[in-house]
Amino acid sequence: MFELIHTTPQETYVRPIDQNDKIAAIIKGVVRTADAWGLSNAEAATLFDVPSATWGRMKAGTYKGILDQDKVTRASLLIGLYKGLRLLFNGPLTFGWPKAINVGPGFNGKTPVQIMCEGGIPAMMKMRQHIDALRGGV
Repeated sequence: MFELIHTTPQETYVRPIDQNDKIAAIIKGVVRTADAWGLSNAEAATLFDVPSATWGRMKAGTYKGILDQDKVTRASLLIGLYKGLRLLFNGPLTFGWPKAINVGPGFNGKTPVQIMCEGGIPAMMKMRQHIDALRGGV
């Protein structure tokens, strides 16, 4: 679904997606993740870094446009986090963990969603790595 381009061993980037069927599939995955986690429209728009009106079009399935590298990266992190939570918990925490207040190190009484909204892609990557580490991977 995501197309990785390898230019040199040290340089890899995600190519923007401009094919309507791929865009629709990616957006559908992000919308389903947001719905499963019970995210507000504002939270979902912030995590995907789009205006609320654009998020509304994405939810309605009427979005027309491309997904740049930033959006593809955010989609990959969100969907990967959802999958990691499902593999780790396979129960209520799969859906509840992102909005549950966490007092563990690095969370300071905030929810993972709050941290990701405030910290953008770097925070999203840390959440993904955290869940992957709990699952026994790195």
